[in-house]
Amino acid sequence: MIQFFNTLSGQKEPFTPLEPGQVRLYTCGPTVYDHAHIGNFRAYIFEDLLKRFLQFEGFRVTHVMNITDVDDKTIRRANGRGIALDAFTAEYIQAFFEDLKVLRIEPADHYPRATEHIPDMVRIIRGLLDKGFAYRKDGAVYFSIARFPGYGKLSKIDLAELRTTERVESDEYEKESPRDFALWKAPKEDEPFWNSEIGPGRPGWHIECSAMSSKYLGPTFDIHCGGVDNIFPHHENEIAQSEAYWDRPFVRYWLHCHHLIVDGEKMAKSKGNFFTLRDLVEKRQADPMALRYLLLSTHYRKVLNFTFEALDQAQAALRRIRDFLYELDSRPFPAGKGPEIPDILAEARAKFVEGLGDDLNISLALTALFEMIKRINVLIKEDKLRADDAAEAAALVHSLDLVLAVLPPRRETTIPDELMRKIQAREQARKDRNFKLADQLRRELADAGLVLEDTKDGVRWKVLK
Repeated sequence: MIQFFNTLSGQKEPFTPLEPGQVRLYTCGPTVYDHAHIGNFRAYIFEDLLKRFLQFEGFRVTHVMNITDVDDKTIRRANGRGIALDAFTAEYIQAFFEDLKVLRIEPADHYPRATEHIPDMVRIIRGLLDKGFAYRKDGAVYFSIARFPGYGKLSKIDLAELRTTERVESDEYEKESPRDFALWKAPKEDEPFWNSEIGPGRPGWHIECSAMSSKYLGPTFDIHCGGVDNIFPHHENEIAQSEAYWDRPFVRYWLHCHHLIVDGEKMAKSKGNFFTLRDLVEKRQADPMALRYLLLSTHYRKVLNFTFEALDQAQAALRRIRDFLYELDSRPFPAGKGPEIPDILAEARAKFVEGLGDDLNISLALTALFEMIKRINVLIKEDKLRADDAAEAAALVHSLDLVLAVLPPRRETTIPDELMRKIQAREQARKDRNFKLADQLRRELADAGLVLEDTKDGVRWKVLK
């Protein structure tokens, strides 16, 4: 059984999609006014883990991630640079897609941009005006939260404290301060605007996601993700305007990722602890896969404290997995199959799936993986592992990595039986202290493009050609 903690209900719930076998997933994407920082990628990697796990369990996932390319921040930054909004955002959109590839985050099925869906937003705003949920003021259109009885059900805002006479035009405003919010903003000097049937202007931030999610996933869909800072006001406002317009539930499961802090403090450029992916990879030579491992290895609903010591620990954990695979792929195990491996592998896979099925409990999943590695390493040291066992164990690790995505893509290297027999013959020659024959076989293998490395745990090899 798969269950997730639903922010809407405040408890874990069994996951049942609207359509059997099909999951419709919407995740809040970047506002493209700067390079994404590691706090952003903490959320994107959590969402990638969620998506990959659902696919691993056999679901077809339709994933939509929006790109906010028009809002207060993008306009302000573009004006500061003295360039057109679309030229300004194009630079950061390209950088975002490059960063996704570096971190092995699977592409979404759709990346709708706000500026490409203005008519969809206008249609919803027009409908909200007609239904009486929205009103005009000074050339702008606002949503009246007092007219939507369910306002506050996601964020648990106290409706008794609503101050319905206040409204706010800014996309970002004080937490715990519900106000009527702008659906459509009146045109201003030095800001882009669109002519529409509701008048000239530009959309507010919140209406963008309601329009783009319903465009690609329908008015009701399965899962909506984002950071905890999106719960209010952004996601609360999405619910209000969407359910007021469509008159049906908007999202069934809301999953929210907690904050990332750095050395116990909030990340801020003024503190010198603000890191983008490029800062870490280019300036500090961090392994992107170690960063990915670190960002996914803490449960998504817990605060993640980023430190360079933690990054080193993530690198060590990765090295342990890679070394294990190297052992399995390079040692000349005796042919055949032992009695213990099937149960070890089945138990590891079951516990991995059970852990992630419990609200993406990554700690349990990783424990299952490393416990399996520990048990098989014992068999290796006791010379109890066979060739078929090694192949099956390696296959399981790579299978689980379809969810984790922290290992390099697997490259199948088949060593001809003749060379494998020579490796085994050389090992026997060394045991018999026939070093002349062992050296001769090493040279023959080197001529064939196979370089041997003798270690305290046995022989390893590297294919050069």
